[in-house]
Amino acid sequence: MTDNQTTETTAATPEERLPDWAGIAAEGGIHGWVHAELMRRGLIEEIDTAALSDKERKKYKARREEERRVRRALRKHAWFAFRQANIVHLGPTVFYHDTADVDRFDIADPAARRAQNDLPELKDAAGLAAALGLSVPRLRWLTYHRDVDSGTHYQRWTVPKRDGGLRLISSPKPDLKAAQRWIARKITERLPVHGAAHGFLGGRGTQTNAEVHAGARLVVKLDIKDFYPSVTFPRVKGMMRKAGYGEQVATLLALLCTEAPREELTIRGKRYHVALGPRSLPQGAPTSPSITNTLCLKLDSRLAGLARKLGYRYTRYADDMTFSWHEPADPPLGKLLFGVSTVVTDEGFTLHRKKTRVLRSGRRQKVTGLVVNSAPEGAPPARVPRRLVRELRAAIHNRERGQAGKGESLAQLRGMAAYIYMADPRRGREFLERLDRLARSAEESEETP
Repeated sequence: MTDNQTTETTAATPEERLPDWAGIAAEGGIHGWVHAELMRRGLIEEIDTAALSDKERKKYKARREEERRVRRALRKHAWFAFRQANIVHLGPTVFYHDTADVDRFDIADPAARRAQNDLPELKDAAGLAAALGLSVPRLRWLTYHRDVDSGTHYQRWTVPKRDGGLRLISSPKPDLKAAQRWIARKITERLPVHGAAHGFLGGRGTQTNAEVHAGARLVVKLDIKDFYPSVTFPRVKGMMRKAGYGEQVATLLALLCTEAPREELTIRGKRYHVALGPRSLPQGAPTSPSITNTLCLKLDSRLAGLARKLGYRYTRYADDMTFSWHEPADPPLGKLLFGVSTVVTDEGFTLHRKKTRVLRSGRRQKVTGLVVNSAPEGAPPARVPRRLVRELRAAIHNRERGQAGKGESLAQLRGMAAYIYMADPRRGREFLERLDRLARSAEESEETP
């Protein structure tokens, strides 16, 4: 029997429906309801067995056997009903209890905090399940943690990184992805974010991030090592507590948004997914970008304050931090690097020191893929590298001459043109118009018999 199936016991007649957990709880819980139900069925009676004849004693024993059978069936139903309405357990390493109470991690006025950020009220696990369009057992299935599991809620693959390593991408399967999208839309994307953050925010992106540093005499680029793996389950849960949610709901939300890195092993012909570390933010989950932006609020605030004090400008795009110096005096570079290292460590992150770059105006300065050196007259302050523009121009020219590049589609070229349009609308529009003409020409050729 699965958690989503209804249950009937042999104790019930075909016309009789046993109550759900609300009805059972109203009669004093499992023990009280079972006793009351046995009384209603006339299966509990006090008899002096010493005064019974052998025939009467035999009948009495048969009734007692029936009572025990019905009691077992009723208890089985009651526990099933309890699990239909309560989470009960989320794994041996996860602290959870179904009784909502107040503890020292609750903020003073959680309702006011939720109202401040326009967050939904989620009183308990049942309330969260209803908001997500799930049953409580289904929610338990999505959040239950096992260090060794026979299944997984994620599809995983790796992509190469620029430094030669591999980046793990974990994409949630449909049920979990739908839940994460709801959490992102209704909760994490509504939480406060510092003005220095430019990644994964409406109206901001690589362009706005780079433009802050355009024309700088000095650009300092730093990277946070293992950014998403550094944001572990306890940090996400603490963020949800500060957002105004209680222990139970915060635990469930944090479990929905995190997962342990896993290795797939085959033992005796059966596949297992073995946890290699603590639960953290998966790269590929809809909730991960907005959670990091919110959790970095204090980090961004401290780094922005440090930059302002030393005379720098500061922005952050995901795990990339950029500082730029625009003054004629020599920049206090040592103080900046020491201060950044101290703040990043204090906030629970680690600098990727091998990726630290100091770019002076005499060489090409790139910020989130865009060139920010002093721009020629009429050029945008942050520009796509000339190499990319030349490659796209040559690819379009070859296609116009009927010579398409190997493995090169119009959709790919259109993506490159859209990227250029983001930084330079005039030039990007020209490329997009030429690609539109090529697409129309290809459609007309297919229609011609």
